[in-house]
This record gives sequence, C-alpha cells and structure tokens, in this order.
Amino acid sequence: MTTITCICCETTFQSSRVRPSFKRCSKRDSDFCAHYKNGINPDFYVVRVCPNCGFASTENGMNQLSEVQRQHYIERLGSMWTKRDYGGERTLEQALDTYKLALLCAQIAGTSERVMAGLLHHIAWLHRYIGNKEQEQRFLQFALNSYIEVFEREGESVNDAKLMYLIGELYKRTGDRNKAVRWFSRVVNDKRIMDAAMIRASREQWQAIREETDYDVAYESLDLMNA
Repeated sequence: MTTITCICCETTFQSSRVRPSFKRCSKRDSDFCAHYKNGINPDFYVVRVCPNCGFASTENGMNQLSEVQRQHYIERLGSMWTKRDYGGERTLEQALDTYKLALLCAQIAGTSERVMAGLLHHIAWLHRYIGNKEQEQRFLQFALNSYIEVFEREGESVNDAKLMYLIGELYKRTGDRNKAVRWFSRVVNDKRIMDAAMIRASREQWQAIREETDYDVAYESLDLMNA
C-alpha cells in the first residue's frame, strides 16, 4: 500500500501497488505489453483513484490542479461520483474501470498528450488480456493517433526513438504495414539515433513484416537489414 493525497479534494487515501519481488514477467509483446505468470499484474494498480471525489491519475500524471481545473472536474464528473474504494486487490474489470476513469480525468484536466497516449495504450493491453480484439484494435488506433500527436509536438526535437518505434509498431498492429515500415526505417536510418535496442527492434519488426507477407513497399529499397 502507498499513501496518496488527492490533488483535487486533498483527501488522503491508500492505493495498492505490487512489490518488485512479485513482478514476474513471463513474456513481453513487441509493443511492450507485459504478461505475468503468477497472476499478479502490476499494471492493474498503476491508476490511483480517490475514493472521496473519484479523481484518478497515475504517477506520471499531473501533480497539481489549478482552481479552474478543479472546478471543471467537479462540474463534469466529481459531482456525480458515488464514493467507492479501489484501494484493495483489483480484478481486470476493475483495473479497466480505473484506466477509463483516469482517461476521463486526464481529458477534463488537460493532462499531457504523452500521458493520454499511455493510458489509451494500457486500455488496449487490458482488452488484449481478455481476448477482446475489437476493443483492443479500437484503443490501439486511439493510442497511435495520440502518439503521433506527441511526436508532432515534441518528437523532432527530443529524437525519441522509442516513440518512433511505437508508432511503427502500432501501425503494424492496426494493419498499415506501409506506414509501419516507414517509421521503422526512420529509426534505423536516422544517424542521430543512438538507441541500439530500438534500432534492433525496428529491424526485427521490419523483418517480421517481410516474413509474414510478400508485401511490397517502396521503403524496401532502403535495405534496413544492412543499415
């Protein structure tokens, strides 16, 4: 348990978290979705929900609200909140509820686009866990659009290889292999990028596209495997 002070109503509450010794990842998907073998998924406990006013956020979210943001939240959502506590053990369905609540709070309060993208991506993962492919694809597309917006706002300046890789990976997962290859090629061929792990992952995913289909794309001439 960790003690949290709500940035909206200043209520102090307890929120569960998984100890590092219990985090036993059995595999990780190519878009970084982790699967755990002991039934305890740390991602279920990322969102902290105030039982008093319902404001939900993550550690990477906002650390304070202006009075305007606070009033906006109360008017839009807080005034309709029925007090309930997510502080204990969570089922996948409860975890999904907390992420959706955090997404609503982020939209109302105007959280950064990068945080929004992460929430959308996590919601897609939760749907993946239960095999709901339709909803997984829906939220992967939302996350992709959000990641692209992040890149357009800040990516060119910070040269974020992981962000570029994720955009390529989500294009691949949502069926646009042409655009996926374009983004993987940017990671591999941009000489400013020094992130060896993301360069290797981009090469691997490009190779996976070639092996899965005989898909012919213009960027094949770049010969990414030898870049």
